[in-house]
Amino acid sequence: MAQAWQCQPPKFLPRPALELPPSAEIRRTAIDGYVLALSWSPEYCRGRMRDPVTRFQCSGEIGDFGFVLHGLWPEAKGANYPQYCRTVGVLPRWTVTDNICLSPSPQLLQHQWAKHGSCMAKTPEAYFAAARLLFNSIEFPDMARLSREPERGTALTAQTLAEKFADLNEGLPAHAITVKTNRNGWLQEVRICLGRDFKPRQCPGFTRRVQPTGPIKIWRGR
Repeated sequence: MAQAWQCQPPKFLPRPALELPPSAEIRRTAIDGYVLALSWSPEYCRGRMRDPVTRFQCSGEIGDFGFVLHGLWPEAKGANYPQYCRTVGVLPRWTVTDNICLSPSPQLLQHQWAKHGSCMAKTPEAYFAAARLLFNSIEFPDMARLSREPERGTALTAQTLAEKFADLNEGLPAHAITVKTNRNGWLQEVRICLGRDFKPRQCPGFTRRVQPTGPIKIWRGR
């Protein structure tokens, strides 16, 4: 299951659209920690391979993706996390090019900068540099092998997946990892909880998650 390292950015990329939130969505609560959200691309792309909106992530044109960065998100002491802390402009084309293999959607990059990065960094370059550093520090389990565990009669649970990540990443305990699935039990995301120092911490109680013993399934893709 390839990651972003095998991606080849295209020569020409569209610039994203400006994102201006309604005033009701602006929240400037204090930052108490962060979440690194890793999206499982094969599940996201199921049925979307020919959708022009998801062209770069799902068509195979610039690479086949396993985990990609959904976002680096600031957290508060409760569920009322900060977002859209200030108005930001459209990302420069070269910033999109530099990060398209990290989050293979120009509009997703714009959204993450506007909604989350605006609360964390003065520039998009600083925000994405921090996200890229954290993403590149993660060792990923053999997802193809894990996906076949239920076929072999071995239960695959959210806790099992968290422990696989923990085993490969020194200093990343299983209790700093949460798993998100869709309503049919297919893996959508792995989220890593971080403190204000960007080091792993136990995920707060308000964090949404699959029950540790709940069975999960992993879509391998086409």
